Amino acid sequence: MSVHDTLPRTTTTPHPPTWMLRGLRPVSRWLLRRRYDVRVHGSERVPATGPVIFAANHVGVIDGPLLAIFAPRPVHALTKIEMFAGRMGGFLRHSGQIPLDRYATDPRAVKLALRVLRDGGAVGIFPEGHRGAGELERFHRGAAYLALVTGAPIVPVSMIGTREPGGHTGSIPPRRARLELVFAAPYSLDPTPWPRRRDHVEQASLELRERMLHDLREALAATGRSLPGPLPAGEQLPDPSGGVTGTTT
Repeated sequence: MSVHDTLPRTTTTPHPPTWMLRGLRPVSRWLLRRRYDVRVHGSERVPATGPVIFAANHVGVIDGPLLAIFAPRPVHALTKIEMFAGRMGGFLRHSGQIPLDRYATDPRAVKLALRVLRDGGAVGIFPEGHRGAGELERFHRGAAYLALVTGAPIVPVSMIGTREPGGHTGSIPPRRARLELVFAAPYSLDPTPWPRRRDHVEQASLELRERMLHDLREALAATGRSLPGPLPAGEQLPDPSGGVTGTTT
């Protein structure tokens, strides 16, 4: 039996496109480094082959592109469906990013992510569900669920410098700003067969959050950096329900 026959089945789910994602990464890195001082730490910790889940904190609007471009492996990131409108939507789809409805159960997004992992690829996810302080106060179940289904290791990623202190929700860092991506050691959860209980996924998510908080503190200490703090008053983004921790205020 194929791994794609395992519940939830992905036998008929197409793999997201990869040609643009792979082809544009080198030139995209070159272009971004002309504007920013991008530093990547811990890339040697990322498994070179096999499925992997990159789970990152979410600070600024450029976090997703930075992860897709500078991760050691091409990343199919779960991206809010609102970003897939107009020309940007066509680009995101052709570059293999996965549209996600954050406000409803989205089985297609789940199956697309599982397809990538079951084919030995890399998926990116931001467990906070939206941009903010990046301190993992709100934490969702998606990363742990994908790991429990596939057995793929989770690599925590700390995004640092992608929004200035006091920066607005859609702001990008000024020219020559130092942007840092810190990849921590992989974290593994034992794969769990169908059916997977909600309380089991929740407990695994809480354990992953503690691991990511530890790695985030180490990344900040090692780089001598700090997070930008919350978004300005009145700019807090809608908070999807379903997190395993309380809603931020």
